[in-house]
Amino acid sequence: MRCKFCEKPAFIKLHYPKMYLCEEHFKEYFERKVKRTIERYKMLKPDEKVLVVVSGGKDSAVTAYILKKLGYNIECLHINLGIGEYSEKSEEYAKKQCEALEVPLHIVRVKELFGKGIGEVRTRRPTCSYCGLTKRYIFNKFAYDNGFDAVATGHNLDDEASFIFSNMMHWNTQYLAKQGPVTPAQFNGKLVKKVKPLYEVTEREVVAYALANGIEYMMEECPYARGATTLEYKAILNEMEEKRPGTKINFVKGFLRKKHLFEAELHETELRECKVCGMPSSGEICSFCRFWGLKEPIDFKLHL
Repeated sequence: MRCKFCEKPAFIKLHYPKMYLCEEHFKEYFERKVKRTIERYKMLKPDEKVLVVVSGGKDSAVTAYILKKLGYNIECLHINLGIGEYSEKSEEYAKKQCEALEVPLHIVRVKELFGKGIGEVRTRRPTCSYCGLTKRYIFNKFAYDNGFDAVATGHNLDDEASFIFSNMMHWNTQYLAKQGPVTPAQFNGKLVKKVKPLYEVTEREVVAYALANGIEYMMEECPYARGATTLEYKAILNEMEEKRPGTKINFVKGFLRKKHLFEAELHETELRECKVCGMPSSGEICSFCRFWGLKEPIDFKLHL
């Protein structure tokens, strides 16, 4: 098969829109798509300082690569979760990726902070639940302490579609009301703006783009992710996408058009300052400080 725009052999067959592209034209297509996503949702301004959260995996590596290529002022943050060999490998990949891009990488190690890694805490709370809580708090606090204007994560179209699908299945309207490509800054900037530049590209396209640009990434899955329901929802959506290409993007765009219906139900809990760390909280002590039993705030400020 030949590329739609030139006579070179096809590198990838896209299912939606249906076309064959060579390596060069695929890279152009992907970059234009991400650039358009950033512009459409007014994610970033050219002069903003952006913190890219890199896990060592493909999505965050591609996010950092493409934002740097588009000329944004980026630095990266890797959170080592303390999950044995898996976390050590992840950190090595994050280092390699940032060295190749020549961008600063900051590393926060959960085990150094609390003496325990993810999976080592005795709690009834599911591991993925408190892992998510920990990551979100750390990257937000790190961004706030160091004056970043935005945090960029590597969520792609498949992630978003499965998250929306999962929450619709359980009618978690509060989660649905907050879901989207951009979460604006709140609480005097203590909740830093969050953006998802890969919001409209599929996982398959991300893999192909990483391959086309020689981006090395961690392929192993987190040992705690096995059996997660989100993987089941992804499989269902993949099956639907195969039968009807465009299902995922139409589902996500349709959700965004109707998101206001969920927002109407959202009764925002009034945020206040956490008594321990001073960050936004719905109660006297935020769930992060409560979970980790903190008595004083963690300072992530870089002392350069």
